[in-house]
Amino acid sequence: MPLISLIVSAEEEGERIDKYLNASLEDLSRSYIQKQIADNRLFVNDNPVRSNYRIKADDNISFEIPENIVPDIKPENIPIDIVYEDEDVCIVNKPQGMVVHPANGHFNGTLVNALMYHLDGRLSGINGVLRPGIVHRIDKDTSGLLIICKNDNSHIKISEQLKDHSCMRTYHAIVHGNIENDEFTVDEPIGRSDKDRKKMAVKQGGKQAVTHIKVIERFKGYTYVECKLETGRTHQIRVHMAYINHPLVGDKVYNTIKEPFETAGQQLHAKTIGFKSPTTGEFKLFDSDLPEYFQKTLEIIRRKFT
Repeated sequence: MPLISLIVSAEEEGERIDKYLNASLEDLSRSYIQKQIADNRLFVNDNPVRSNYRIKADDNISFEIPENIVPDIKPENIPIDIVYEDEDVCIVNKPQGMVVHPANGHFNGTLVNALMYHLDGRLSGINGVLRPGIVHRIDKDTSGLLIICKNDNSHIKISEQLKDHSCMRTYHAIVHGNIENDEFTVDEPIGRSDKDRKKMAVKQGGKQAVTHIKVIERFKGYTYVECKLETGRTHQIRVHMAYINHPLVGDKVYNTIKEPFETAGQQLHAKTIGFKSPTTGEFKLFDSDLPEYFQKTLEIIRRKFT
């Protein structure tokens, strides 16, 4: 059985263990975690506990996950935009609204289901059966380019490039407020929010996060920007822009400003991606057009706020 081991930090002390694990283990629902606790599969400092146990600093949580809980992920004939493919990787332009990989209670309709159909199962296995081929990901309501790995060797080499920041990723975003500087960098650590563990936040003790920002176009109350990732933390651009008081338009998690028009989610598109071929070492760079939803928001803002 796979064994997950977690150490509780001082900042996390006092939270219910089922809530803590639900936020820490994104692929597992709270009800599933409670069922495993009831079945005595979870231990704190080698002792079983109940779902309402309040965690303490330095608690050692060990959690057994039965092998048979992982479902058989089915290939699905869902149309996807594959912009490039070779023996090692394919580049996919993910639409807004599509989940990247299955999670507990949500096992179909994802990009992975579509990839298993279109690539006939030729995907790396390093990230397990729920995330075959997935070496990095973007949020459900973020659109744009993703690298998909078709074998374990390419997965390892692309992972190394992501880790050493040699993989180039730029995003386009529409944010609230008027940004004065043409170009600047946000270098602030990001970690799990102390107030809401489903959110990320700039915090001391978090992991280093660096976003390079360049203004593309300014409007009255809005700015259209390019964000280049040096690191790739969860929700990095959304968190950094909210931190400097320029949250993304349409962001239902990090933006508290009421929008004067409807959006289906944050206005964020992974526009370009560049990396070295795992086989040849040749640098490959891919660019994508702005999707319709993003262009529509830009048109509204240009018409009403120029």
